[in-house]
Amino acid sequence: MFCRARWRSASGLPVVARLAGICLAMLCLVAEARAQGGLRYTVQVIEFENRAGYSAQWNLGNAWEAVLTERLNQSGHFIVIATSDMRNSAMAEQDLAQSGRVVSGDKTPQTGLMTPAQVIVKGTIDSFEDGTSGEGTKARYKGIGLSFKGGTSVIAGTVSFVDVTTGQEIASHRFEEKVKERGVKLSVDDMGFSGDVDSFKKTPAGRVMAKACDNVIAFLKEQLPSVIWRGKVVKASGDRIIINRGTREGVAEGDVLKVGYMEEIRDPDTGELLDLDLVTKGSLRVVRVKEKISYCEPFAPDGGKRYQPKTGQTVFHRN
Repeated sequence: MFCRARWRSASGLPVVARLAGICLAMLCLVAEARAQGGLRYTVQVIEFENRAGYSAQWNLGNAWEAVLTERLNQSGHFIVIATSDMRNSAMAEQDLAQSGRVVSGDKTPQTGLMTPAQVIVKGTIDSFEDGTSGEGTKARYKGIGLSFKGGTSVIAGTVSFVDVTTGQEIASHRFEEKVKERGVKLSVDDMGFSGDVDSFKKTPAGRVMAKACDNVIAFLKEQLPSVIWRGKVVKASGDRIIINRGTREGVAEGDVLKVGYMEEIRDPDTGELLDLDLVTKGSLRVVRVKEKISYCEPFAPDGGKRYQPKTGQTVFHRN
């Protein structure tokens, strides 16, 4: 007589059912991770103006910019491009290469390849206290001697989120944070500026900046639904569509993006750009992804006629 065994786990549930539950849970975790990651925006951080009247051997605006840049990169929602000074230096090198005054070759810097920012983060630091108090534990940041003992570090300021295309301020936010731990006393040593952000964040000044940066980033993430994620069709040939966004920007296989064009809305009297209206012509489905580009195919979510995009058209996603 043939008997069919029914495998059961210690909990009494059939093994197959438990395996199915585990697989479902894993799929949910993957979906959740994907949702938390999502599409990323290219951001440029402009050095914050120091209005706090704070003066030391290190630059308050530069330190804030460095910590904010690191925090933005770690958030998973933003790609921070080079600072204005670094980009200007890069463009100067490109201009020199194009002038014919240097030897050209495969490694010669080329123009027109820099990644553009979608939004700019700028602002002011209106007050800052490093909690200086007495002598104590010693550390170093960029050639600055730091000694800790008692005190409260405070930072306050304003941050603005600006759309690069229109130049309009999307939103602004007032931030203020305190760290009641140890103060910091600054004394310049003779080793010059040599250090990193990780070392700086171990100081009270660095800790209060990191805390304030997290405050700012939470605000910026809340503004993302009002910022349309955009890219471009760089090549269109039949069903083989290539866009200039990839894993770096959070694009994943299976994503569905809109494709169309941007229509400028201008004031007829002044010519001022008031807004951009994104006109949807069709959809694209991502079939393969690389770091900076994605391969897509025309897609009709409703099963209707698929739209054939053209090179130069805009791809976008509304949060």
